[in-house]
Amino acid sequence: MKDNFSTQASLYARFRPAYPPELIRQLSDLAPARSAAWDCGTGNGQVALQLAEYFEQVYATDISEKQLGQAPPHPRIRYALEPAEHCSAPDRAFGLIVVAQAIHWFHFDLFYAQVRRVLKPGGVLAVVGYGLFRTDSPAVDHVIHQRFYKEITEPYWDPERRYLDEEYRTIPFPFDEIPMPEFSMRYRWTLPDVLGYLNTWSAVQQKRIEAELLEAWGGVGERAINTPLYLRAGRFGP
Repeated sequence: MKDNFSTQASLYARFRPAYPPELIRQLSDLAPARSAAWDCGTGNGQVALQLAEYFEQVYATDISEKQLGQAPPHPRIRYALEPAEHCSAPDRAFGLIVVAQAIHWFHFDLFYAQVRRVLKPGGVLAVVGYGLFRTDSPAVDHVIHQRFYKEITEPYWDPERRYLDEEYRTIPFPFDEIPMPEFSMRYRWTLPDVLGYLNTWSAVQQKRIEAELLEAWGGVGERAINTPLYLRAGRFGP
């Protein structure tokens, strides 16, 4: 598992968008038990906090000490500094495992071996990801998608980024897949919000396109943002 986010941990905590509550609720409803869930690759604890509304205990792990340092304490969450491929939880501990915006960094075979060990019978693994957002402005989208993503940052992305570009359809997923509805993250952002989010990207933090974005933004205060989510869920065992 790669750690590409420690250097901008505080920015990540501030600017990364939140997952829709209805997604977390639906995933929690799939679990055969609500005793414990594992948020693997928790980062700043964003999903762990949402899971804590439904589970008695949430085990939240990451390999970035700086990211975990941004995670707020919660009586039902236990944070741990450990890789996805070496979980210290006991066998059959979890009814649900969630990996949000992280599975493309994992060693799939080693991680899935842990999943099979720590999931309860009938337990669920859910992987969630997202790619580029779109706004209500084609001009802004062109600057972000073409200029920033394709022309400026593409040479710096790790090879694993392709799994997000392919919407997680090409990751190995050896579980009994559960059909899921489509979800997206919708919100309104100012131009500083957009720039702050772009600065959290793991490819290049120093490359900037403020002038082009300012011109394309058009002087409005906020714009509508829509980020489709990539979701795969599977059940382990009977």
